[in-house]
Amino acid sequence: MASRNTPTPTRSAPGTARSSTSSRTRTGSGEGSEALNEKKRALNEAFGLLKLSYHNQFNAAFPDTETLNHAKRLWLESLEAFSPAEIVAGAKRAIRQSEYLPTVHKMLTLCAAGDKGLPDARAAYREACNAPSPKAGFAWSHPAVYHAGRESNWFFLANNPESVAYPVFAERYRKICTRVLEGEKLPAPEQLKLEDNPGEPLSKSENAKKMAALRAELDI
Repeated sequence: MASRNTPTPTRSAPGTARSSTSSRTRTGSGEGSEALNEKKRALNEAFGLLKLSYHNQFNAAFPDTETLNHAKRLWLESLEAFSPAEIVAGAKRAIRQSEYLPTVHKMLTLCAAGDKGLPDARAAYREACNAPSPKAGFAWSHPAVYHAGRESNWFFLANNPESVAYPVFAERYRKICTRVLEGEKLPAPEQLKLEDNPGEPLSKSENAKKMAALRAELDI
């Protein structure tokens, strides 16, 4: 009889070990759950603000609880990169800026935009071309415009017609905006030190050589 009872402690020991591991897992997930709950609360606040401001449109878009809950799950997943504060701020920007209930795509833009917003590509291009030097000291509508201009090369933008320069700028701006919409925080414009000896202006032939090198670099 005793030998038949001996396996009992052996079976319970692994059970105890699994319980300890499970306990640690629940503790870790609890911290993640709290962050998720904060984001859910922010999303509920955002939906509440949108309902108050776009009452008829809101009820037409979300006519029942099932549809509303499905939308909230979609928005929660789509806005994952943004903090609770950014989600609420995005909803408030929608209310200030548009008479229409925002889509998920529009909310991505609104959450990422900051107070001044992401300008469209054409407006961003003109801002980049017209900004005076030093570029880093200019009051940019959004850092994305500055970074797109820098990546496109200021000299290239200044010395080519819009038909040539705009497509290059627009592609870089599009990629930067995508990163912003995914939650990336762009660094502030970098203030470069002025050279002690800026040198002589380039000749026409030197300008042509530099332009050719830039075209090769930018693949145009």
